[in-house]
Amino acid sequence: MNDPATTPSDAERTARYWGREDLVRVVLDALRSAGKDLDALSADDLAATDQFHGGGRPATLRLAELAGLHEPTADGTPRRVLDVGGGLGGPARTLAGRFGCIVTVIDLTDSYVQVAQELTARVGFSERVTHRVGDALDLPFPDASFDVVWTQNSGMNIADKETLYRGFRRVLRPGGTLAFQEPMAGELSPPHFPVMWADDESMHHVWAPEEVRALLGRLGFVERVWEYATESTSSGNAPPPPPHAVQRLIMGDEKLAAIAAANRRNLDEGRSCTVHAVFSRP
Repeated sequence: MNDPATTPSDAERTARYWGREDLVRVVLDALRSAGKDLDALSADDLAATDQFHGGGRPATLRLAELAGLHEPTADGTPRRVLDVGGGLGGPARTLAGRFGCIVTVIDLTDSYVQVAQELTARVGFSERVTHRVGDALDLPFPDASFDVVWTQNSGMNIADKETLYRGFRRVLRPGGTLAFQEPMAGELSPPHFPVMWADDESMHHVWAPEEVRALLGRLGFVERVWEYATESTSSGNAPPPPPHAVQRLIMGDEKLAAIAAANRRNLDEGRSCTVHAVFSRP
């Protein structure tokens, strides 16, 4: 029997799976090799490098549209957004730059937070976007702190969905918005591995869409949008990423090819799907 004191927690295993050493240097070297001026970077320069989720920036913009972030707030103040599992910070910088949001990002993986802070500073967004290491199951924020909780492809390693979504509800103000993009189980299971977030079932914690909708309803969320992402916004049939794409930098070419092959099979066989969803907290 494993000793609980020495068995890695889900959070530790997840951080270990995603973490990479010297990632700041790797990312900056890749951008330099792609012809980017590191002293004059823009958010657009980072579009291939900092959006670590299916569909890249177009998927981020689509979810923002569904969530109504392009619409002005009633009092004209910027929306306060919590981006959970925000990775290298691409969605957060998009929300800040395109929609004027003030974004706080948490991610479990320290090396990602280091890269995110570096890139945010280089594009001049440090006053609008902050990054910190944090656990999605133990959000270190007061109740009703945010107008929007945002998350893209961050729940697949989290088994305790109820604690996850209860935390989202707690930090949202009444009337606030939960917007998420999430891979979910298809009609057939299990999926073919590897997938981006797991090599096998031990770290694969995706639910079927009807299970997620039912849980959110029990927690008091009100559904506004539920949209299945098209193949163009999923990773299964996407064109090959450029050399400075985050997927290649994190996963490496050999594993990424195996993931892409498995994703195509999963999509073709109905073993996975991706959802864009928007809910309100009453």
